[in-house]
Amino acid sequence: MELDVVVFEVASIITSILAFGAAVWLYKWVAAQPSSNARIAEVGKLIRNGANTFLAKEFKTLTRFCAVAAVLILVFLPSPIWKGDVLDNVTMAISYLFGTVFSGIAGKVGISIATIANIKAAEASTKGIKPSFMSGFRGGAVMGMAVVGASLLGVTLVLLITDNTTALLGFSFGASSMALFAKAGGGIFTKTADISADLVGKVELGIPEDDPRNPAVIADNVGDNVGDVAGMGADLFDSNVASMAAALVMATAIDKVNGGTVNASMVFCYAAIGLLASIFGVLTARMSEKGSPTRALNSNTYVTTVIFGGLTALATYFFHFEWRIWLASATGLVVGVIIGIASDYFTDDTKPPVHAVAKAAESGPAFTILSGISYGLMSTLPSMIGIGISALAAYKICEPLGSGYAMFGISMAAVGMLSIVGMIISNDAYGPIVDNARGLVEMGNLGDKALEITDSLDSAGNTVKAVTKGFSIGAAGLTVIALLGAFISEVNDAALELGKATITGFDVLNPTVFFGLLFGAAIPPVFSAMLMLGVDRNAQRMVEEIHRQFKDIVGLKEGKPGVVPEYDKCIEIATTGAIKELIPAGLMTIIATLLVGFIGGVEAVGGFITGNIVSGLIFALFMSNSGGLWDNTKKYIEAGNHGGKNSSTHKSAVVGDTVGDPFKDTAGPSINTQITVVSLIASLTATIFLTFSLFG
Repeated sequence: MELDVVVFEVASIITSILAFGAAVWLYKWVAAQPSSNARIAEVGKLIRNGANTFLAKEFKTLTRFCAVAAVLILVFLPSPIWKGDVLDNVTMAISYLFGTVFSGIAGKVGISIATIANIKAAEASTKGIKPSFMSGFRGGAVMGMAVVGASLLGVTLVLLITDNTTALLGFSFGASSMALFAKAGGGIFTKTADISADLVGKVELGIPEDDPRNPAVIADNVGDNVGDVAGMGADLFDSNVASMAAALVMATAIDKVNGGTVNASMVFCYAAIGLLASIFGVLTARMSEKGSPTRALNSNTYVTTVIFGGLTALATYFFHFEWRIWLASATGLVVGVIIGIASDYFTDDTKPPVHAVAKAAESGPAFTILSGISYGLMSTLPSMIGIGISALAAYKICEPLGSGYAMFGISMAAVGMLSIVGMIISNDAYGPIVDNARGLVEMGNLGDKALEITDSLDSAGNTVKAVTKGFSIGAAGLTVIALLGAFISEVNDAALELGKATITGFDVLNPTVFFGLLFGAAIPPVFSAMLMLGVDRNAQRMVEEIHRQFKDIVGLKEGKPGVVPEYDKCIEIATTGAIKELIPAGLMTIIATLLVGFIGGVEAVGGFITGNIVSGLIFALFMSNSGGLWDNTKKYIEAGNHGGKNSSTHKSAVVGDTVGDPFKDTAGPSINTQITVVSLIASLTATIFLTFSLFG
């Protein structure tokens, strides 16, 4: 049976509505959980207000940026407004703004539920690990359902209304640019507070992690929400949109040549099935009272994976889709799981790398950092090989189908890898929720048993976060390879209109291509450095403020009753610094892409994208995994190993963790968004670079 693409677009809209319905049910379930502790309610309100204040200021800054970008898009894209069709430019600008709005909503939804679920999970920990786990997981699942439902709905509506895949790239660029700045700003905020709180609290004073005497403790918990929840939501919204956009650009191009809409239909069908599988996985997720939270989270992912594979096989048979494309998609999904397992090995506190770094910490901070960096570098190999094998396999599997199918196969591998993104986001958002819950337990004095439970949940969150980041980085790798194919497609369409020669690839021996290759490879490390220097500058200011408060507020260090820190001062420092630092790094990336294009033309940009992909993936994997490794090393020692809390080994591990914080939560996860932004800008500006460049 062959159906028109409109049928699958309508089915995608219906599936998105089902996801929103699941999100509403989960939201009400979490909100209905009991919470009666006045102290926890008070601290929870401070965290919620701080997160919303930061988000409002961030959105105000980003609104100005997006308005300027929309005007520039209106004037210049897809071609200068005085040369092309005015309606195309208007459509592109509106699609871009549509993407930014959807991305912003994804972050806001995450903040809204996370600042409720953290309170519920904290109080549930007094009853046992199961109710606390369910509150945290279902809180994260609200975001998972809402974000993926919104991404599928947005992509479907843009294509249904405009019937223009270039407008779809504009929508994706809006989501990517918003995600780039949201992740950077949130990452700078959260790690400013985290580093400052740990260095002064744990290392200098030897007080517990979430001790209410620490002036940065509320800012630290606010940071979990604005960085790990809102920023991550925008990031994975962008990844999902970009993978679908790349696949649809190539599917539509093939369908135009061959007639029909079978390939575009397949993209929508698989994306809708992925969301359905995630809905089922989320609603049936359970954990026993004596079970492992890490095992529960991972088993949810694997169950969803199997459901997706089975349902897409049935759809392929029933709708007469190409089995080779299904195999490419399945390859991406399997490799995603393998990348997740590799990340798990290097970050799980039951595995040898964490134990080896903990042993090294006995000899001091230098050995903690040296061993952590070494294992982080080693962790890149299996994931990079996995991405390479997935891309190569998908290419070769689909190549016999005809022209254009090989690159389409790679794009479908990315769609396959991100097919269960609803479950991935649910697992990822669970992490900061239970991290916050742990802090609330300590600040609310709910007892050692509750603290032990939330520590266990938090450790699982860190491990699973490394797994989900491996998934998203791997998918970003495949997506940008597909976007490179979309870039070639856009270049060739523009070249035919301008009467210029088309291209089939990029020769690295061509000096113009090689120039772009080197330039592109240098961007991720510079981008990372700019973000981490932002954290460094901001954290130094906050450490000074913490020292001032402990010095000036009489009785604070001793914990005298009624003496409370000025929490708002640290929140203000983190907010102001993050807003100031979030624009430059992202703007540098955009300007660099345009600069290469105007100097070397489309050949140089092709090299630039390629270099950016390879360098960016290595840096993203290295920083995410080494950061997760250091974090769980600290928790492994805090569990009583190698001297336990407040030992010299513990202080060494805390130093390693503070180095790893901006690695795993600021620079690392922002890089895959940066790669996507570069690829989308290149595709959108292809006509301009063909029209004018110095050496192209």
